[in-house]
Amino acid sequence: MKLLLTSAGVNNKSIRDALVDMLDKPIADSNALCIPTAMYGHPWVGPGVNTWEFISGKSENPMVDLGWKSVGVLELTALPSISKDRWVPLVQEIDVLLVAGGDALFLNHWMRQSGLADLLPSLQAVYVGMSAGSMVMAPNIGEYFVGWIPPGGGDATLGLVDFAIFPHLDHEKLPENTMAAAERWAAGIQGPTYAIDDQTAIKVIDGTVEVVSEGHWRHFTL
Repeated sequence: MKLLLTSAGVNNKSIRDALVDMLDKPIADSNALCIPTAMYGHPWVGPGVNTWEFISGKSENPMVDLGWKSVGVLELTALPSISKDRWVPLVQEIDVLLVAGGDALFLNHWMRQSGLADLLPSLQAVYVGMSAGSMVMAPNIGEYFVGWIPPGGGDATLGLVDFAIFPHLDHEKLPENTMAAAERWAAGIQGPTYAIDDQTAIKVIDGTVEVVSEGHWRHFTL
């Protein structure tokens, strides 16, 4: 699976060009599924109007509104209650998954409960994450980002990449997300980390990591 891990969606030409390159065909010829699940776990973004805006392509963060051939909705909280033969073939045939931000631990929980987490490594689709949708790929997110508490506690996530992500670096509406805060967060993570702003994404193909940015970012190593 190819990963495009963004802070705030596909919001500049460099990130969009990276996405098209990963798809290996035009966006207009690609079918997408959007996953809003993370939004429900975060008090700022769901449920309600923000979730609808993401699904309908009317949010400030370009994801669903890029001009896809088709867009469907995959709500992970619903999947455990229906047969896998109703949704697994759909996911296996899709070109791209568009995964909203929100709460990374809530998203991790429902990715595992639904069975999507087990399916992800075998997919040919491009996975495009935004904020929590990107953070969930890490081995853990760090205490700084713990909001929703999973049944077993902790901050562990999927571990499909070996690094963690601090999104929304120096965001005007998140004054606490400074580089100094990112440095303190990184010091508590057992592994490599990236702090990225909303003009930056991390591209991962076959384990090779590349930063795509029109903004600023920093890579922390142990």
